[in-house]
Formats: sequence, structure tokens, C-alpha cells
Amino acid sequence: MTKYIKEENINDKVMIEISNAVKEGKIIVFKTDTVYGIGTNAFDEEACKKVYVIKGRPPQKPLCVLISDISMLKKMVDDISPTEKKLMDAFWPGPLTIKFKKKENVLPGIISAGDKFVRVRLLKDGLAYNLIKAAGVPIVAPSANLSGNPTRINIKNIIKELHGKVDYILDSGNVRYDTTSTIVEIDKEKAIIIREGKIKKEEIAKVITLTD
Repeated sequence: MTKYIKEENINDKVMIEISNAVKEGKIIVFKTDTVYGIGTNAFDEEACKKVYVIKGRPPQKPLCVLISDISMLKKMVDDISPTEKKLMDAFWPGPLTIKFKKKENVLPGIISAGDKFVRVRLLKDGLAYNLIKAAGVPIVAPSANLSGNPTRINIKNIIKELHGKVDYILDSGNVRYDTTSTIVEIDKEKAIIIREGKIKKEEIAKVITLTD
């Protein structure tokens, strides 16, 4: 059964309840810094598998991981290159997802679709940030829609599509735009734009060189 909560009704007591649910591997729909996401504890393999099942997401598509501070990133990755650091300094916190080489045996392989990387974004405020900070764990957060369907900006459509499939829906109202984060990978000190979203490639090109 899905528990529905409006954001204005999330007080300290409710936040403790929701953050504990995240740590326990419950599935939460919440507004991120871009669109609504389906989130859970990124360290919990079974919970991450549930996200794939709920969305009908192909296993070859990796999940983005949201963090509230850099210490969470350091638990997941061995090294941050100078070029990656440039991107972090320029665009974090913000809607830029960076692909880092992950540490071994820390994150479930499923969230990386079997490769050696993890896709991470740092938040700075808002409900998602507060939830991650309270839970004390990074959260996976693909968009809150069934795979193949449009990214939802109307909360009523999200509720219609996902009610009964997830444990919590946190209602922060409608989203103005359906633009997702930009995803970038660094290769030989140059940026590969995997997906262009809120941050445009021209902005990234001002900071580091793009691949041809």
C-alpha cells in the first residue's frame, strides 16, 4: 500500500519516518532538483532491483545516484581526477550527473548496469536533499515514470501511474519542466556528453574541452 504525503505536511517526525524507510529499502517517489524520481537506498541491492521492476527499466540502463555531500561520493569512488574536480567546482551542487569510476564491492552492480562506473549528482537544498541528509545514505533516483512513458511533470499523472507500486509518494506539486540532468563522462581529460539536459554542452565547454 502506498502512503501519500504532501510536502507541507512533512515535519521532523515524518521526515524521520521517511528517512528510516529509505534506509530500510522502501521505495519513495519524491521531487528532485529536476523532475520527480523513484528513490531508494543506493547501497541496498534488493531495493534497487525493485526500482527496475517497478519502472520496467531495462537492466542495461544504469541508475543515477543522488548525494547530499562530498563525503558520500568519497565512499563510492576511489579517485576524483582534476578534470572531474573542475566540473564539480563549476556545476555542483546542480543538475550535472558525473560518471565516476566506482570502488569495488561498495555499490550493487545492478545500479551501474554491470560496468565499473557510478553516475552521481550533488544536491544542495529542497526535499530530496533533506531526505538524503536525514537518511545518511545516497539514493538512486531514476525519473518517476514507467519506462517508455514520457517524463511526468504533473503529480496527478505520477500518482495515477505509480500509486500502489511504491511505498511512499511525496507530493511537492507539479514540476514546471520535464528537463532532466545532463550526464557527463571524462575520457583523457575531455568531456563526453552522454545526455544533454538542464546544463547545456556550451556551458560545459567553457570549463573543459569536449570530445570531437
